[in-house]
Amino acid sequence: MLRFSGIALALALAFAASALRAEAPAPAAPTQAGAPTVTVFAAASLKNALDAAATAFKAKTGIELKISYAGSMALAKQIESGAPADVFFAADEASMDYLAGKSLIKADTRADLLGNALVVVAPRTAKLDKLAFTREAFSAAIGAGKVTTGDPASVPVGKYAKAALEKLDLWSTVELHFAFTDNVRAALMFVAREEAPLGVVYLTDAKSEPKVKIVASFPANSHPPIVYPIAATSAATGDGAGKLLAFLKSKPAKALFVEQGFTVK
Repeated sequence: MLRFSGIALALALAFAASALRAEAPAPAAPTQAGAPTVTVFAAASLKNALDAAATAFKAKTGIELKISYAGSMALAKQIESGAPADVFFAADEASMDYLAGKSLIKADTRADLLGNALVVVAPRTAKLDKLAFTREAFSAAIGAGKVTTGDPASVPVGKYAKAALEKLDLWSTVELHFAFTDNVRAALMFVAREEAPLGVVYLTDAKSEPKVKIVASFPANSHPPIVYPIAATSAATGDGAGKLLAFLKSKPAKALFVEQGFTVK
């Protein structure tokens, strides 16, 4: 995380505090007494599509999903610490590999389910409509403001963003302007609220928020493939997790993800 001084430090701290509030998973809604449930820990970028899938899954099976959304590695470490989760749905292979290396997922249930794209967003009200991948264009668009994205040290979207900007020889131009967040939806929020002129998020996040617009799309070859692996955890019991995994691989569920902008495997 970058260090700032003076006014910049105050701004960075304000961003970090808001991000931490946004990162904390919201409490799951209470379920009917005795109703079967499956607890899912999922990457924040999955929220819109997975919420829709949860509704369809309950209608089909009667099983309620209790979903906690946050950054993938933060969720993985919560599972490592004993948080009760039946299914882990990550936004990168590294977070899933972390749990696999500790035998905390059922390896035979692991599957790469989705893909995504990386984009630059600006507030809907901004005059900027198209951003070129040049140092001059980024410097002009940022001005004295900040660029938001996930923390590259722990948040998948930040890792992809750093890789892409380095590949395009833009990292040194943007680096000092970053305000890192603990999940991609927090980064999106700052742009939507016009507190940052630019943000690097997933295509699906940009499509979910009417207060932002896409001003640039990163070339697919500028960063590692964006992959969303899913698996049942080693603590999962009963057949609920297996039923959920099977449902999410079905055509009706895949259609819900495609509608939000994901690609399906």
